[in-house]
Amino acid sequence: MTKTDKLLSVFASSVKTGGGIHTASELAFMLGEPCNTAFLKLLADGVKKEKFRRVAKGLYESTLTPPEPESAIYKIITKLRSNVLNYISLESQLSHTGDISQVVMDRLTVITKGRSGTFATPYGLIEFTHTKKTIEQIAPNLYFDPDIKMYRATTKQAIEDLKHCNRNLHMLNL
Repeated sequence: MTKTDKLLSVFASSVKTGGGIHTASELAFMLGEPCNTAFLKLLADGVKKEKFRRVAKGLYESTLTPPEPESAIYKIITKLRSNVLNYISLESQLSHTGDISQVVMDRLTVITKGRSGTFATPYGLIEFTHTKKTIEQIAPNLYFDPDIKMYRATTKQAIEDLKHCNRNLHMLNL
């Protein structure tokens, strides 16, 4: 079995257990390989041959066994900012709760304790907005959504975040 075939098998197994989006380091570890130049070339060649797809910088999925499209973007968020608090807020959360009439399409707004940034993925644009608020200030206004395996802001917190970021408040249904 070639390394590419082994890698495809690793992707297929991970999708069955709720995974499917992995860093190069994770993939190398699962194969028992060092994450070196040769391994990165294997990934790049697999992307060129359309066996794998690069979904964001340093993140990959299998084209044969991709993760569920509804949850893939949330997995990407978790991998991009894995060591800090992230939560769905701003327009995405207010659209989710029905507090704005617009449906946010192809964009997910996330508040993070990490760096701000925007990432284009095949599943939509991810917009990270940094907050200086402490976790103690934020935590009481968050809840865990088991469907996406991420935190979401309460309506109150999402509106506070909108105001703090100087975003458009005219669309609120309140």
